[in-house]
Amino acid sequence: MWRANNERAAVFSDMQCCESVEMFRLKSKKSYTTALRVLLASTALCTAWVPVASAAEDASTRESTIPYTAPPAERDFEEIVVSGAFEGRKLSETILGGTILRQEDLARQLAGSLGETLKRQPGISSTFFGPGASRPIIRGLGGDRIRILDFGLGSIDASSTSPDHAVAIEPALAKRIEILRGSALLVYGSSAAGGAINVFDGRIPTKVPEGGFDGAVRYGHNTGDDGDEFSGAFNAELAKIGDSSILFHGDISYRDTDDYSIPGFARSAQLRASDPLADPADEPRDIVANSATETLSGSAGLSAVFDNGFFGANVRALDSEYGVPGSGEEGVTIDIEQTRFDLHGELEGNFGLFKKAKFRFGYADYLQLEIEDGAVGTVFSNEGFEGRLDFVEKGGDNWNGSTGIQVRSRDFSAVGEEAFVPPTLTTQIGIYTVKELSTDSWKFEFGGRFEYTKHTSDTLGITRSFNGVSLSAGAGYNLSDNSFFGVSISRTERAPSTEEIFSNGPHLATEAFEIGDLSLGLETAIGIEATFNYSDEIYSFIANVFLTSYDDFVFEVETGATLDDLAVFQFNAGDAQFYGFETKAEFQLGASSSEFWGELDYSFDAQLDYVRATLRNVSGNNALPRIPPLSALIGISAIGTKFDLRTELEYSAGQNRATDFETTSDAYWLWNTYFTLHPFENRGLSLEVRATNLTNTTARQHTSFLKDVVPLPGRTFKISLRAEF
Repeated sequence: MWRANNERAAVFSDMQCCESVEMFRLKSKKSYTTALRVLLASTALCTAWVPVASAAEDASTRESTIPYTAPPAERDFEEIVVSGAFEGRKLSETILGGTILRQEDLARQLAGSLGETLKRQPGISSTFFGPGASRPIIRGLGGDRIRILDFGLGSIDASSTSPDHAVAIEPALAKRIEILRGSALLVYGSSAAGGAINVFDGRIPTKVPEGGFDGAVRYGHNTGDDGDEFSGAFNAELAKIGDSSILFHGDISYRDTDDYSIPGFARSAQLRASDPLADPADEPRDIVANSATETLSGSAGLSAVFDNGFFGANVRALDSEYGVPGSGEEGVTIDIEQTRFDLHGELEGNFGLFKKAKFRFGYADYLQLEIEDGAVGTVFSNEGFEGRLDFVEKGGDNWNGSTGIQVRSRDFSAVGEEAFVPPTLTTQIGIYTVKELSTDSWKFEFGGRFEYTKHTSDTLGITRSFNGVSLSAGAGYNLSDNSFFGVSISRTERAPSTEEIFSNGPHLATEAFEIGDLSLGLETAIGIEATFNYSDEIYSFIANVFLTSYDDFVFEVETGATLDDLAVFQFNAGDAQFYGFETKAEFQLGASSSEFWGELDYSFDAQLDYVRATLRNVSGNNALPRIPPLSALIGISAIGTKFDLRTELEYSAGQNRATDFETTSDAYWLWNTYFTLHPFENRGLSLEVRATNLTNTTARQHTSFLKDVVPLPGRTFKISLRAEF
């Protein structure tokens, strides 16, 4: 093993490390504080300078910076896909399994992390490493197989490295989130083979707000962790130059929470029985220690919007500090800092075979400090960029397509005594093309992508390069005006990540000694998926069924050995199979009206999802670790002109299929209720009261590394006030 021959080769000596890390931290803190002050000053200055738009402005026609809840009369619309190669398509007519968070759903499900915000969607779970870090899981897949996108570009952080690393995207500012799979995702690379989550926060305005100005602010208080949060954003037209408008965007988000409350013991019954404390009175309960969080982010930018496109730039700063619960007596605290610059542009015109060009570029300087016993122990640094140029083809009467190139670079390093990954430079270049052929009833999609990936570790003197080819094809048929059926098949090749290859060292935050595999090759997956949906004025139904077979599937599993007093986790490659389904139905129950509460539309909805993941050609226990169990959600809603009311039951089955050294999980039910009051006709002001886990049930999420020491929050009430102007 390389660690035996290059002990601590990736880190400084103890004294050098401490001095360098502390200097790095002080410089970084100063730069981030300065950046945030500039952002806030810019926002305040522009707010004071720009006149407020008319109060009578219709919120439903503006590019609102924070989602609002549409009244019943405006809800009969088709969701349009913005991500992928075939933007502008109706979701019900795409050959993929997808979910688009409507504006009212996003506001209702908002949590402190992206994973917790999305985990009630069909087929979605989360890593839940406490309130500070929770990354989405799609159909049992996470890490480098799921791309987290910020307006089509990667988040450029270290969240795929380990579950204790938070995603550097603030969900409080999101306007729209799309969760997609299928052939169109060849646009985003082999790391999106399991799915892509695209977050749109409007940091670069693409159209002029009606009246020249719009904005929104939101404040919320949470009883479960005594938390307060505030977010605000606005767009303002600064000048008109010919046919072009110059727009300014500013936003800010702040969240501060204490340790959160739970309904009983922090440690599970299985763990208390197998590892009892010397004094049972010392058993932690009622509060999850070291789970407090504090996050501040802000951005500012300019955009020029013209008749046939736009071009804009934005700079964003993020500073987030959160505890890692269950990480020893003193606990580990993580401090994340990121500065990000983005340039986006689109232009429609005559470009030979193409009618539209789209340019995206993002650069980020990311720093993560792991603080142990009050001192900086390990520093993770990730400086990288991603750029892409996409061309939309002119097509013909019944066909169209998209072709593009994508370039990514990641300069990653971990410095300190707990550095489990050596410094590595990763370069990736991808070229793709996707086509679509349509007739009156049929739709055909096919595409391909070539991707070159190179990992270079100068510390180890090792370079690994991979050439991957991915192909996909699909066919869909309109069974009627209201129903659609589609089938797609894909073959993807994914290069292993830096962590999967080079990891070799202790990682205190996860209490694991992680070991990679230098011999890993391309991971190949062949998948087939069928989708069916039906929708009319009364009833809607969608179902997706999938089967994916992997050769050399890379996974991390506990070995049972210990090293440096930590459990050893090893990355392995084996043949695997994933299959399952997700389905959702909604039924309109009727409507009523009165002078007191106005109009009300009543509906019932239910969803169910399941994934089964096993290793092939393995005798004995063939389960893969941390696979989500069957889950369901049932809800009843009353959506009105003056208020909205929803109550739901969330169910997670027990997970008895566990790997060696992994404990099983019990089933649980959670009862949640949401009430939103919006007394004015333009719905620009609303008050929401949210109650989650009303029965104060102890619930442990099987996909979490910490499930035996960190249960989900207990009974929690949250009140939020949102105003649009």
